[in-house]
Amino acid sequence: MWHNSILDAIGNTPLVRVQRLCEGMECTVLAKVEGMNPTGSIKDRIGIVMVEAAEAAGALKPGGTIIECTSGNTGAGLAIVAVARGYRCIFTTTDKQSSEKIDVLRALGAEVIVCPTDVAPDDPESYYSVAARLATEIPNSFHVNQYDNLTNSRAHYLTTGPELWRQTDGRITHLVSVAGTGGSISGTARFLKEQRPAIRVIGVDVFGSVYYKYFFTREFDPNEIHPYLTSGVGEDILAGNMDFDIVDDYVRVTDRDAMQTTRRLAREEGLFVGQSSGAAMAGALQWLTSRERPLPADAVVVVILPDSGFRYISNTFNDDWMHDRGLLHPMDGPDGSDEPAS
Repeated sequence: MWHNSILDAIGNTPLVRVQRLCEGMECTVLAKVEGMNPTGSIKDRIGIVMVEAAEAAGALKPGGTIIECTSGNTGAGLAIVAVARGYRCIFTTTDKQSSEKIDVLRALGAEVIVCPTDVAPDDPESYYSVAARLATEIPNSFHVNQYDNLTNSRAHYLTTGPELWRQTDGRITHLVSVAGTGGSISGTARFLKEQRPAIRVIGVDVFGSVYYKYFFTREFDPNEIHPYLTSGVGEDILAGNMDFDIVDDYVRVTDRDAMQTTRRLAREEGLFVGQSSGAAMAGALQWLTSRERPLPADAVVVVILPDSGFRYISNTFNDDWMHDRGLLHPMDGPDGSDEPAS
């Protein structure tokens, strides 16, 4: 059996039990390993669905140009669709993204414009603004706008949610997910709660993002916004795809939590994943261990791990980069273990 194109290989990623990091817990903790999609991230799911929706609506025509602001993963997911369908791609990204992410986009034939991270969303130089401007200047172009285009969350309602329900035989009791655009957590949760309303959904944010405080107060506080290193988590805006009403609880982790847990997943579980995956698992562990009563043995917790570790070789998995930013433990050895260097 074979696929007619790489697009047919999207989805049906495995669930893997997390063992060492969850040692001593009675509940079952499963990782949804989205890094096994064709370009290495969960964003492959939205790339194909959003392009097909744009084609059906007449917003994207033959020979057109796909324009999007991206931390890298959505761009890659769109780029393989562009290759298969014959479109040009222009992506804007931020200067905090790894060199690997930018190289992947260019390898897939996209033009990449790197914009400053530390500017307001409405600043003309922000990656949001540059993408929007290009879409008005370039004929026959389509601005995907993954933040507010509700086809994003619909893609997860149609794919990720049903997969988790099927893979757990309907036994899933908790979903843990980071949120950036909000598409994955909102679409997946919506499907699962339609099957069983008692399923609890826990969002994970990082310090420097507005989501955590907004969830609890419904107040957009610009004072919460400050630069952070973890990619693909949180926002300095309220994305249209982010449905806070479908989330039951929220936790927040530091860059250090995210990076350290990313490395632990690799060396203790063999799960070679990216920064947002580390953030998701750090948040899950925080939520699980801070409870007054541990979850029972029949609880099934699924943690979505959004992408692969191959795009983070130059930062999270680079000891010099980690050390320079104070993200390694003081006694860490050269390999990131807990043993001091000799």
